[in-house]
Parts: sequence; C-alpha cells; structure tokens
Amino acid sequence: MGTGDAVYKTKKYIKDKYFLMLLPDDLIIRNNCSKDMIKIHKKYKGSVIASMKVKKNNVDRWGIYSISKYLDKENFKIADVIEKPKAKNAPSNNAVIGRYILPKNIFDYLKNQKKGKGGEIHITDSIRRMILNKNLFIGHKFKGKYLDCGSMSGYINSGIEISKL
Repeated sequence: MGTGDAVYKTKKYIKDKYFLMLLPDDLIIRNNCSKDMIKIHKKYKGSVIASMKVKKNNVDRWGIYSISKYLDKENFKIADVIEKPKAKNAPSNNAVIGRYILPKNIFDYLKNQKKGKGGEIHITDSIRRMILNKNLFIGHKFKGKYLDCGSMSGYINSGIEISKL
C-alpha cells in the first residue's frame, strides 16, 4: 500500500527518537551517504533526506521539494515537498532519494495518512504535513554515485556498474 504503509508497520520496532531508513531500489555507492547524513542530523537536530537534482521532465518519478534556506553548499532546509508532481507543477528539480533520517513521531502522521497518488500511502505526504507543522527537514546533496534500481533498465545498468567495482 506504499512506502508510508510499510514504514508504519515498523512502529513497534522503532525505539529511538530518530531512525535511518534506506530504500532498497536506490543505491548510493563510492561514499557512505548515511554517515554524512547522521553528522548533519547531529549538528542540526532534525530530520535529513538525501537529495539530488533530476531532469525536469522526470520529476514525476520522485518526491520533489523546494528549498527555504541553504545551510551550506550541500545542505538546506526544505520548505515543501510534493510526491511525483507533473513537470509544470514541480517546485524544483530537487528529488528525494531513498535515504532518510526520520523522527519517531512520523508514526503519528502516518497513522491517519490518506492514500495519495496511485492509491498508495506515501511517506512524502506525511513528511509534507510535518514540514507544514514546522518540523525541521534538511535536504542533503550526497557525494556518492546514485544507481536507480526502480526500473528494469536502471536495474540492469546498476548491475553493470556494480560489476566494475
């Protein structure tokens, strides 16, 4: 029923105030993105989401967010996020990539999250509600190489790229 539903089902296992979530179809190689995100989380005491720029005509594959303020050249406060917008409605071409440091209280938002695009419960929709309620979410431009395993061609290309390591 969507990423939000899957995350909600982990509620009883999450004991700490924040947790790290990695989506298996988004691979980041050659640099430990998670370690960098944990450093940012500790510095700013907020949630962190991996980010990269995507082509404007591909924004409908991603959660896309707008920036309210740059913290440094690789990190910024997120002003808003929209799940899979049409290119004409996208606030930017800054895409959410499958690495998140989320607060435990996201479960309060997921509990009543309505289905979104495609009839799924999207984690992005709950994150958006949290941002609108003044929760700090930081976008992090990671340094590693991104491999997209979410499509057949991306999966095949990722296998080829990994075989070169």
